[in-house]
Amino acid sequence: MKTQTGRKIIIAVTGASGSVYAKILFEKLQRLGSQVSAAGVIFSSNARAVWDHELGDRGYEQIPFPVFQPGDFNAPFASGSARYETMIVCPCSMGTLARIANGVSNDLTTRAADVILKERRRLILVTRDTPLSLVHIRNMAAVTEAGGIVCPATPSFYSRPQTPDQVAATVVDRVLDLAGFHIETYRWNEEGA
Repeated sequence: MKTQTGRKIIIAVTGASGSVYAKILFEKLQRLGSQVSAAGVIFSSNARAVWDHELGDRGYEQIPFPVFQPGDFNAPFASGSARYETMIVCPCSMGTLARIANGVSNDLTTRAADVILKERRRLILVTRDTPLSLVHIRNMAAVTEAGGIVCPATPSFYSRPQTPDQVAATVVDRVLDLAGFHIETYRWNEEGA
């Protein structure tokens, strides 16, 4: 039997503001090398337009992982038998959060999230909206009760980030930690350790 060393991961990018988080996530995942054995990417219908607007480039065309269309239910991770271990939705719109929280599998992103939850694997939603309505909070509670992790895109500043990308990286590093990857990042009060 073949031994697998890396993790199988799904990354979904929605049309929420915060394309910089997705860009940095892809850059960091690429550098993880053998920690990633397989990756599948989904862009929602609005994700590319938001990326174009916010980042002023078409960097999503250079993603080094297979990209699947939102309606492609033949993607391997549309079934639990493919054994993808982790799914990250980054950034996660409130609409996507609502559909996942309520089990509405109307596209590949929500179907993959449904599979991850039903198989008791790791789902991380990097929500990017403020303020939150009670509907948003209840949907976050539902996802959390189902076993998912809601990780708002809230940067930290104790590492003293100097650029917008460094600020966004504080969120992405936290997400990669939650996903179980071994990464080099700032750790609170460990400078002398």
